[in-house]
Amino acid sequence: MLHFFKSSLPAQLLVLLVLVLALRLPLLLGLPVSAAELRLLLLGEGMRAGAWPYRDLYDSTAPLAAAAAGALEFAWNRPVLLYRVGALAILLFQALRLNNVLNRTDVHPERGYLAALTYLVVGSLTTQLDELSPLLIGHTFIILALSALLPTSRDGYDNRRLFRAGFLIGLAALCYLPLGLFVVLGLFAVLIFAANSFRSALLLVCGFLSPYALVATVFLYVGALPNFAHMHLQRGLNLSVASVDGLPPAVAWPLLVGPAVLLLLALVRTGSTALGLVFQAKFRQLMLVWLLVALAVLVVGRGLAPGSPVLLLPPLSYFGLFLWQKLPGRAGWAPELLFLVVLGSVWALRYRELVPGLQGLLHLPAESRLAPQPAPAYSRLGASGPVLVLGPDRRPYLTHPAARPYLDWPLAEQDFGHLNEYAAVVRIAASLDGQPPAYVIDQRGLMPSLRYLLPGLFGRYEAVSGLPGVYQRPR
Repeated sequence: MLHFFKSSLPAQLLVLLVLVLALRLPLLLGLPVSAAELRLLLLGEGMRAGAWPYRDLYDSTAPLAAAAAGALEFAWNRPVLLYRVGALAILLFQALRLNNVLNRTDVHPERGYLAALTYLVVGSLTTQLDELSPLLIGHTFIILALSALLPTSRDGYDNRRLFRAGFLIGLAALCYLPLGLFVVLGLFAVLIFAANSFRSALLLVCGFLSPYALVATVFLYVGALPNFAHMHLQRGLNLSVASVDGLPPAVAWPLLVGPAVLLLLALVRTGSTALGLVFQAKFRQLMLVWLLVALAVLVVGRGLAPGSPVLLLPPLSYFGLFLWQKLPGRAGWAPELLFLVVLGSVWALRYRELVPGLQGLLHLPAESRLAPQPAPAYSRLGASGPVLVLGPDRRPYLTHPAARPYLDWPLAEQDFGHLNEYAAVVRIAASLDGQPPAYVIDQRGLMPSLRYLLPGLFGRYEAVSGLPGVYQRPR
């Protein structure tokens, strides 16, 4: 199989697409809505109604990812199918783009689709990459920035390419803030490839800051700049804020073990391979730094951010080119056998829920069972109005629209968790007075205090019989 994909003919590309679709499609459309997708759906609904992130929607999702959710919501109401198709298209684009860059720049003696094959097969290990997430969207800009970081001639860089590379990394950070750490990769590329390192580094940094300057200007004019700085920048840089949308550590971390072991084998094989060209040696150094930056991004997200495995795919795809090389002597069949083991392991882990006894043997629950499930108790509420959930359980939002602006409970808790402070009460009144929710689902027992402090806003709500903690506002 590996020998077949060492050619770059169109037939190999067609077989690659068929293989990936056969591996991913049977499970793709049957997945429930994940917590990360639910967050994007709520943001998209709000933006479709004319709300601005950070001003009318209190959520820490990066602005470019929120804008993508809004654009998809304009195309279709709650477009879960578009999310799944978009995630698959993004992963395919990333794999083929990276494969094209590696072939075009001759970083490895052999050309073909092996890098894309590794990217897509290992990327099918977890259903996290079947779902649209800010990290997956932002990682596309990192892949696009790679070609701009490589010099095209002996004279070094074109100034526009360096600025474009920084600009693309800035766009990635506007999708998922920790991806901004890849500016370190850009600075290292400047150090090893550019003649005038200081001037080139300055161009890269200016390009990186330009998207933030543009976005900050927009939010300044709409009156959301302070919230943008707090919800996106401050929370994104706070290492103590763990992702609430990703898989639990007991599931997320074991899923990273397989790619990590394969990457370690590839690094060992790469270290024993001599490279002929100076550019190939420098590119290997660049990919080593890429791996270190990717690990740093993983550490920031604690390995729990939705879509985290995608960070390991580019270095694995590059170093995997050396792993799949034919060994001398009688052991030439070893890489083929190893790849078949990898392919079989990916299939087994992906479909472990469908194979009797396999899930118990692996001691790894199915990822689909960890997604939020609709709460039958709330089906009586109907969908006639928005719902405000005072608590971390966001399952009511699966079947009901969310009241604005409090979409994210950790952010809402900064007001609702400090009802003994006058400023917090004033902010709640100012945020909800114009558009009070039709229902309040009180998971924290806050309604007695809210009725006392804000009788004009919450005094009219009546308890719904048979549903503890649920209150309805009379029409």
